[in-house]
Amino acid sequence: MNDHVNMNVVPDVSAHFDDATNTISYIVKDSDSDHCAIIDSVMDIDYAAGRITYDHADALIAEVQQRGLTLDWIIETHVHADHLSAAPYIQQKLGGKIGVGAKILVVQETFGKVFNEGTEFQRDGSQFDQLFEDGDTYKIGTMDAFAIYTPGHTPACMVHVIGNAAFVGDTLFMPDGGSARADFPGGDAGVLYDSIQKVLALPDEMRLFMCHDYGPNGRDIQWETTVGEERAHNIHVGAGKTREDFIKFRTERDAQLDMPRLIIPSLQVNMRAGEVPTDKDGNPVLKVPVNGL
Repeated sequence: MNDHVNMNVVPDVSAHFDDATNTISYIVKDSDSDHCAIIDSVMDIDYAAGRITYDHADALIAEVQQRGLTLDWIIETHVHADHLSAAPYIQQKLGGKIGVGAKILVVQETFGKVFNEGTEFQRDGSQFDQLFEDGDTYKIGTMDAFAIYTPGHTPACMVHVIGNAAFVGDTLFMPDGGSARADFPGGDAGVLYDSIQKVLALPDEMRLFMCHDYGPNGRDIQWETTVGEERAHNIHVGAGKTREDFIKFRTERDAQLDMPRLIIPSLQVNMRAGEVPTDKDGNPVLKVPVNGL
């Protein structure tokens, strides 16, 4: 993997924090051209009212347009359980290809059953333009990017490495935030530990960008750290914590966590690459499976 790493390439990273879901979306620009990618966009939902809006996505679109950038990619680090992706909405306005990890097929199969989807729901990843396998490379302008397969939180998680910046999705949080839960269908604490080790094997100075931050202990929201910082100080995996320690801690911790507030709409939308499902008459509609999760 590390053969692909080029620490001399320094992408310009612009972060957009979404208060409602504590998600950070990124515009990643090639330092040598006007090309960019958007990573982990958010579509706004007022779940109680069943209303979808696009303020967060519109801010990303406005910045891309104001800076005169060309959007090459709309990347999903994984199928998020806590927010809805705005990928198709952004693609409609700006173009670009929507990419996700190839194991999206496992997620679609699992949750296709949970949501009792009919045969019209394609479980072949065809809603996305690109399905990344471990080690696959792609271009953002002149920059080489590559994807590392990092399952454990979900079966389709990937970390995207672009020059000296890596976008870790939910595989890691800031050092004082630790790691993401591993108890969703298809998740596995031991597998997550192994995936985190792959990230920690990147160069110490590699910049790491989080998908979420919750400001533990009241600190301000942060989203950027380094591999070296995580290896030394991450409260769940840093300072040489063993796989056994991590599995025990993560399993006990996950048992106490509530389901994410938006998991039911998020999964249905995100496994369709951000499209809202419709009924037989074409009206947008979401299902609530009872006792299914």
